[in-house]
Amino acid sequence: MQLCRWLPEREIIFVGDSSFAVHILAAALPGTATLITRLRLDASLFAPPDQRHEHTLGRPAQKGRPLPKLKTLLKDAKTEWQSIVASSWYGKQTDKSLEVTSGTGLWYRRGTPPRSIRWVLVKDPSGRREPQAFMSTNVNLEPAQIIACFVRRWQIEVTFAETRAHLGVETQRQWNDKAIMRTTPSLLALYSLVTLWACDLLGRGVLPYAAAWYKKTDFTFSDAIGAVRMVLWDQDIYRQYPPDPDIPETQPSRLKRMTQALCFAA
Repeated sequence: MQLCRWLPEREIIFVGDSSFAVHILAAALPGTATLITRLRLDASLFAPPDQRHEHTLGRPAQKGRPLPKLKTLLKDAKTEWQSIVASSWYGKQTDKSLEVTSGTGLWYRRGTPPRSIRWVLVKDPSGRREPQAFMSTNVNLEPAQIIACFVRRWQIEVTFAETRAHLGVETQRQWNDKAIMRTTPSLLALYSLVTLWACDLLGRGVLPYAAAWYKKTDFTFSDAIGAVRMVLWDQDIYRQYPPDPDIPETQPSRLKRMTQALCFAA
C-alpha cells in the first residue's frame, strides 16, 4: 500500500504465493495495482449481481449466484481446455507445455467487499505436477500473462536464506520489539536495493565470479553483493595517500585482487 501511495500513476504487479491470497489485501489495492497469487481450488466465487430495475426492492446485492468450484471443473468432462506454452519456466531456459482454462468471477468473503478476478486453472499434460489455480485482480490479463508473471517470482524461502547468510537477518542482538521491527524490514529492503543495483552492474556477457561447488550459469546473491561492494569500495580503495619514500606503493592490480577476495569474505 505504501508503494501504491508513492507511485499513484504507475501500474504495479504484486506476485505472491498462496499466503498472499487474502481478501483484505485484494480489496484494498487500488485499480492501478494488480495482485497475482495462487488460488484455492475450493475458493468461493460468484457471478455478478443481477441488474437492478425500478421495481427491485431491498439493498443492492453484492454478488450473484455461486459459481462452480474449481475442483469441480477439474472433474467435469465438459470443461474446455486450451494448450499453451509457458516460456522461461521458473527462470530456466526451457519452455513448459500446459493446459489451461480460465474465467472471471467475484471473489467474496463476508466482511470484505467483493473483488472481480480472473481465475486460471492449470493442468500439467505430463501429470508430474498437481493441478493448480491462479488468480489476478486484473481481469484483462490473459492466462498466459498471469502464469508468466507468477513463474518470474523469487521464492521467499531463498530470500530468507540469502538475507540470513549475507545480511545478518535474525542474528541481530536486540531485545526491544520496536528495534526488531525497524531492523528486519530495513535489511530486507537492503536485499532489494542490492539486487536492483546489481542488475545494472552485472549485464549481459558477464560471467558469475563468486566461488561455488557447482557450475554456475546464472548470477547468485553472492555475485550481486560482491559487485555492489566492489563499486562502493572502489571510491576509497584506490585513493592515494601523500607520497612517502619509506612506504612502497601497492600495485593497482594487486589491490584489485585483494578487493575481489575481500568483497566475498566481508
